[in-house]
Amino acid sequence: MKTLLVILSLLLAGLNLDAQEKAGTYRDELPGIIMDGSGSLHIISPEPIRYVDISTHDVVGDLPEPNVLRLKWVPDSTKSGYRGSGGLGVVTVIGESFIAQYRLHHAGGAPESATAASVDILPRHTRPLHVPVELTTPELRSHAVRLLSRHNAKPIRKASTYGIRADLNNVYTVGDLVLLDITYHNATNLAYDIDELRFKIEDKKITKATNVQSIEIEPIWQLYPHSSFKRTYRNIYVLKKAIFPASKVLNVELSEKQISGRTITLRIKYRDILDADTF
Repeated sequence: MKTLLVILSLLLAGLNLDAQEKAGTYRDELPGIIMDGSGSLHIISPEPIRYVDISTHDVVGDLPEPNVLRLKWVPDSTKSGYRGSGGLGVVTVIGESFIAQYRLHHAGGAPESATAASVDILPRHTRPLHVPVELTTPELRSHAVRLLSRHNAKPIRKASTYGIRADLNNVYTVGDLVLLDITYHNATNLAYDIDELRFKIEDKKITKATNVQSIEIEPIWQLYPHSSFKRTYRNIYVLKKAIFPASKVLNVELSEKQISGRTITLRIKYRDILDADTF
């Protein structure tokens, strides 16, 4: 009877161990990538890359784009261990919401067809990170594209000068983020070369005897980079939630590159943000 109880206890203990979630990820479980010394390897992330760790001095890397990691194996001629295929350590890539790790191998005698030129970070290669990110870049892009598909018959706010018109099409909020849908129209025959777009909280009325208080806000994300436009330019800008009194407005100032230097300011009231729709 005692022997039976011991056996049952051991079986239950084994089942409990199997049921427990593993706390670690081991190197032999990581996906592998074969590199050679003749070219670069590009690892493409679905999100901007926040952190990279390369566990060997034989591989160097940089970030030519926010979501692209470029790696290059620099063989050391003084080492004799690279005649066959072998390990080059582990590369760790951390995005906004995930961590991905890969084992790197030098090609050695491997055929050229087995050497990767680029690698996409796939969902099965990642583990989630619990980081305080309001929205990831893919989520922001998805919301922005949805916002572009919506058209209002009448803009919420508008301004015009020098043949340039600015329209505030929509204002949406997602959590503590504010999405502004703004379109610029050019009625002139001169293309508009954007220099910069600035967001500033300023006094609604300014007198000569008043010290002007201006608080500049940097967008945390925008859908398209700034460029030149001939007729129409539409973009989505994402701001952190900001609270300001009714005596102030959010001025969106678009300025052109010199020599022309045309500038247009779109004034957004706090009520426009309070009345914003949500996704």
